[in-house]
Amino acid sequence: MLIGELSAATGVSTRALRYYEHEGLITSRRRPNGYRDYDPDAVEMVALIQDLFAAGLSSGLLRDVMPCVTGDGSGTPPADLLARVEQVRDDLLRQEERLRARRETLDDYLSGRRRPARIDALVSADACLPDRT
Repeated sequence: MLIGELSAATGVSTRALRYYEHEGLITSRRRPNGYRDYDPDAVEMVALIQDLFAAGLSSGLLRDVMPCVTGDGSGTPPADLLARVEQVRDDLLRQEERLRARRETLDDYLSGRRRPARIDALVSADACLPDRT
């Protein structure tokens, strides 16, 4: 399948597909005219790559993960691979906790439960916040 066909089948731009190939995440053969020719299973590989990128894995980490996922036996995975993937997961958890705390702070300000101490000196307590009664 040509790169345009793979792009249409996956919804991924040809530019991104070229990047995936450059990074060693997918492979193609070259036709005599120089066009890239992808195997039909490239559609599933691209979907997997998209999912793993969306999960927060970098292309460098994906390069190490892909042989484990595809089972192509292209070598032994790095000993620290699981720890690196767990680190990405743990980083995401910390980001979620920070976002939750920020949202709760905004909820507190909007509900009137919390207000910066200096704000009373600057404006009336009800000047900027909607009436919640």
